[in-house]
Amino acid sequence: MSAGYVFVATYPPRRCGIATFTRDLAGATGEPEIVALHPPDGPNLYPTEVRHRIRRDVRGDYLRVAWALNHSDARVVSIQHEYGIWGGDDGESILDFVAALTMPVVSTLHTVPQNPTPGQRRVLMGLIGASAATVVMSRSAAELLGRIYRIAESTIDIVPHGVPRLPLVEPDSVKPRLGMEKAPMILSFGLLGPGKGYESVIEAMPAVVAACPTAYYVILGATHPELLRREGEAYRTKLVRLVEALGLSDRVLFVDRFVTRSELGTWLTAADIFVTPYPNRDQIVSGTLAYAMSAGKAVVSTPYAYAVEMLEAGRGRLLGSGSPKALAESLTELIRNDELRNQLGRKAYEFSRAMVWPEVGARYRRIFERACAAGARTSVLAGVGGVAEEVGAGLV
Repeated sequence: MSAGYVFVATYPPRRCGIATFTRDLAGATGEPEIVALHPPDGPNLYPTEVRHRIRRDVRGDYLRVAWALNHSDARVVSIQHEYGIWGGDDGESILDFVAALTMPVVSTLHTVPQNPTPGQRRVLMGLIGASAATVVMSRSAAELLGRIYRIAESTIDIVPHGVPRLPLVEPDSVKPRLGMEKAPMILSFGLLGPGKGYESVIEAMPAVVAACPTAYYVILGATHPELLRREGEAYRTKLVRLVEALGLSDRVLFVDRFVTRSELGTWLTAADIFVTPYPNRDQIVSGTLAYAMSAGKAVVSTPYAYAVEMLEAGRGRLLGSGSPKALAESLTELIRNDELRNQLGRKAYEFSRAMVWPEVGARYRRIFERACAAGARTSVLAGVGGVAEEVGAGLV
């Protein structure tokens, strides 16, 4: 019997972090139903759990699907919020959708801007106001909602980003499965695009290789589909040319594909050091960092908000800046110091046990049931003579 949980977000085979997160969260909570937010270049086929799709830029789809959910056995709707995946200015179509629903809404915020535009503030405040519960993935995000948006922190649920249950193993025992050298591997992964800071790591690698000649850096992941649609592979080409200019073609490797969960786990367990050199200090969540901790990696990171929180108490190495010099010094130290590297990895691994998907799924189920117990909502469509029926008939 279905639990009555409906998840609304991008969804595989769409290639984005929120799609992956939604699939994993939905799978961890029971027998979910999915409403896929469908971008203009989205996939034509979805798995069977996708019962509805909303074309991102078609307003009538939001009302049509809300009407369908209101007339189903859905008990709670879990919404993943990121401005770019919803239609309208600053993703304002999300407000049309939640206003039309009659069951409780639980919203998970993947972005909380520190300096929101008026439109971003209006959308985020409207979504929180319409939600029976609001979930963020870090203390820093909850504090930001209190400081910037005046949302009482007591009304916010903090649930960590879920991670796979990976084994803690010796990296060199895994590298042959990937055809990689048994030598110090530094890894970054995620959809490729500007703003990740990979240039700084590439520029650090000459000093790293001078000190540790066998070390190499792997950048794992396909180019972000939105960037690919707008600019093609111009950004990846720029990085490749930087590598060539520095004479690092045999020390910096690009794995240009969107990997499966299983293959990603193999790459993570094969790595010796994981690096997130993100320049945006306000970043409140990083699934890549969370995944690296789940594999027991020694993490080197710039001090963005999520990394500061996750890597405190000796669970990783935080840099004062993302300069190539600072990165080179830290990476070199960890390559040379096996004991320190293993100590950081073990602390990260132990901390991440509370973040594995079964634990996170159980916490979300409790939030969903609490929202259900609070009772139904009133749809704004209820008093708009005939609109709901027209939506249900596909006329809007």
